[in-house]
Amino acid sequence: MNAPIILFAYKRPVELKATIQALQANHLASTSDLYIFVDAPKRPEDAAKVDQVHKLLDTVSGFRTIHRDYAKTNIGCADSIIRGISQVLTKYPSAIVVEDDIVTAPNFLDFMNQCLNQYADNQRVYSISGYTLPFQRPADYTSDAYCIPRHSPWGWATWADRWQSVDWDMTDYPDFEKDKWQQKEFMRGGSDLFKMLRDQMEGRADAWDIRFCYNRFKVDGVTVYPTISKVENIGFGKEATHTDIYNRYKTKLDDGSQRVFDLPSFTGPTPYYHRQTLERYSVPTRIYNRLKTLAGMR
Repeated sequence: MNAPIILFAYKRPVELKATIQALQANHLASTSDLYIFVDAPKRPEDAAKVDQVHKLLDTVSGFRTIHRDYAKTNIGCADSIIRGISQVLTKYPSAIVVEDDIVTAPNFLDFMNQCLNQYADNQRVYSISGYTLPFQRPADYTSDAYCIPRHSPWGWATWADRWQSVDWDMTDYPDFEKDKWQQKEFMRGGSDLFKMLRDQMEGRADAWDIRFCYNRFKVDGVTVYPTISKVENIGFGKEATHTDIYNRYKTKLDDGSQRVFDLPSFTGPTPYYHRQTLERYSVPTRIYNRLKTLAGMR
């Protein structure tokens, strides 16, 4: 049985339409259950676009079953996602999560379901990503996936037991904040991770994914990524919640023709891809990208 798909939306009907059309074009769409969650307007001026989103989602078809949950009052970005995933994962052992700015390749669901089956019993594999940066694949690398100590929230999947183990209140953060060695270990997934976590804990961000990534770190977990991206993020721009910046995440989307994947046996982070990831999230690279944002590039 395929894992259910959880779709989160808010006030972006144009991007959402592209997201839905891409999901409908997936090979496994018609045999997958779809759970839709839409948050209520945060401000009166958001109401019209949220209503457009409702009307669009009311007509969705092409999946085995469709379940809709439209919030009556605003929950907030992070809490809405935590609530929706928690609700679905009380019924299923795993789930695939997509937000309203994600375009998926036709084989996205194939890849996610095969990875969920392959790594279900390996507790160190904390999540599956559908996205990857456009890294050059080494000629001698034969697998269709790799592992790194960093979570990606753009078209991803996890299991109920991993999700239910997360401490969303971050009760041990005060100790972590004082421990330089732990902070250094956390940033084995990228030099930006500790700042994102601190912004969340000090109220400058409303994010669930950095807390999920921190809980992954606590169990020395990894995320499995495809060598060719099954996801493209189209959410960069003024309507985006967190991505009104230079798009340093442009990637090449899989053509979707491959249906069966060669998945690696777990041996920890994949050295080549780990090094490439650290380079992309290094301080000099992030400063360079910030300058591009200030120059108005997208």
